[in-house]
Amino acid sequence: MAKNNNRRIGGWVIMILLFVGLIGFGGANLSGSIRSIGTAGDKPIPVQAYANALSQQIDAFSAQLGTTISFPQAQSIGLDRQVLSQVVSERVLDNEAASLGLSVGDARVAERVRALPAFNGLSGEFDREAYRFTLEANGLTEAEFETRLREEMARTLLQVAVIGGTTTPDAYAEALTAFIGERRSFGWAAITDAALAGELPAPTEEEIIAHYEANPETYTRPERRRITYAAINPVDLQDAVEVDEQAIRDLYDARLDQYVQPERRLVERLVFSDTAAAEAALARIAEGEAGFDDLVAERGLDLADVDMGDVARDDLDDAGDGVFTAESGDVVGPFATGLGPALFRVNAILSAQEITFDEARDDLRAELAQDRARREIDSARGDIEDLLAGGATIEDLADRTILTEGSLDWQTGQTTGIAAYEAFRTAARAAEVGAFPELTELADGGLVVLRLDEILPPELQPLDEVRQRVTVDRAATARAEAIEAEAERIAEAVAGGAEFSEFGLAGFAEIDMIRRDFIAGAPRGIMQAVFDMAPGEARVVSDPDGLVAVVRLDSIAPADMDDPTMVAEREAIAERAAQGISQDIYSAYTNAVRSRTEVTLDQAAINAVHGSFQ
Repeated sequence: MAKNNNRRIGGWVIMILLFVGLIGFGGANLSGSIRSIGTAGDKPIPVQAYANALSQQIDAFSAQLGTTISFPQAQSIGLDRQVLSQVVSERVLDNEAASLGLSVGDARVAERVRALPAFNGLSGEFDREAYRFTLEANGLTEAEFETRLREEMARTLLQVAVIGGTTTPDAYAEALTAFIGERRSFGWAAITDAALAGELPAPTEEEIIAHYEANPETYTRPERRRITYAAINPVDLQDAVEVDEQAIRDLYDARLDQYVQPERRLVERLVFSDTAAAEAALARIAEGEAGFDDLVAERGLDLADVDMGDVARDDLDDAGDGVFTAESGDVVGPFATGLGPALFRVNAILSAQEITFDEARDDLRAELAQDRARREIDSARGDIEDLLAGGATIEDLADRTILTEGSLDWQTGQTTGIAAYEAFRTAARAAEVGAFPELTELADGGLVVLRLDEILPPELQPLDEVRQRVTVDRAATARAEAIEAEAERIAEAVAGGAEFSEFGLAGFAEIDMIRRDFIAGAPRGIMQAVFDMAPGEARVVSDPDGLVAVVRLDSIAPADMDDPTMVAEREAIAERAAQGISQDIYSAYTNAVRSRTEVTLDQAAINAVHGSFQ
């Protein structure tokens, strides 16, 4: 298994590294006399390699975020430093491979070049002109590219040699699998209000006061923003807007198809080559030899292929009368269609529907009124903006325009009234005391102008204002405490050998459960609890949702290492561990080689690359 895993890891690393080696395609193209940004040992670090790698990394990060990031943004998160370190490390390894005498022959390089899809022509095969054109587009000559490819293939040989000796840590995989697959069998029962003896007494005044004083954060009003605003929305104006009765009638007539719908039927249609074949098929259905579904299947079709959906009588031409006199489930025909003789199956009958003008009138009027109100609001926008520009206050706007004044103490999370509009909430969050008010458009075409008068700091609400809430909270706390106390009493008895049924509880038995199993209806954390317990121990388990249970551990069993699930788990753990160890070894080796290799960088050349991205 170790050898197989190492081969898989080696192959994976080779593919990744070859891809990274060819990362330049599609990158930046620099021109000029600067050819390198420094050296790693005896190897120059090509300026084009750094530029292409940087372009690739910025594009990849942009794709990950779903938006294009600028070069200054890339610098702010360190992408340029990350790419530079990567390019330098690769050239350090190229230098190390050369010093060890590792290389590949011309035949291997040519084979690799011909295998790259980027160089294929219209025929799908390697094309010399496509090869030349692609390299020119990326600022490379054939000699430069083939040298780089040769170096990358040699570097890959070095990398495979470094990680090829790692073995799969079988003991680690066995131990971790044994831990994951260890099993527990246990019983448990939920403890609810039913376990309590009678109703709990109402909280006393002393208990209410004590609860209020012990939980001040619960009853502290959050920061609020005292806002004065002037607003208007189409609904405010729709009753006052005059709508011509004929306009309502015209809108109803334009939508008549929505309001008056004839009877429709859900229909399937199976077309035949001639009338005789269709009649023979209908006879088979009548005699019970086959059903409509069977006929469809015999033709190599699915029901979706013959489904016409819901149709009106006029949609079916000559078949309309026959189909619309049939009952649901009937197969009728054959009838002539544009595709040939066909049988029709009626799957459902949709009754005719009619919404009269009188029934639709109020909704249509409201729609037209709101539309006209929006136009009226829009026409008032200019006057409002002019008044704001002249220094008008909220109160002035309410007096001189269609805007209506209002006020509220707004807090985060409040979404009622004017705060139901996201645009208002956004403006309220951004407002500053003393700032010049601005006009904000609302989602329905309305307008609002707001002023932040004061920011009210968090404040503990007086007990009299929140007494009812405190009373409810204290009662809930008392209930939870009583259930917890009863659960502790039951757990003590169960640990001594009592059964859940003795307390009127419906107990559940869970057999051979592993750590990752989930138990519906049980408190979160029950699995963690049972894996911390000793056989015969009983414990109370609760969670923040208020679920409480008593659990008793009955037995512990080791993992079944022959179970197919555990075998697959062990193999996956071993492979992941081997990959991690290989990567760590490779990183350590790269760092060691880099520490003994002289690296020089030309900051002016690096800045020139960065300048090309500005």
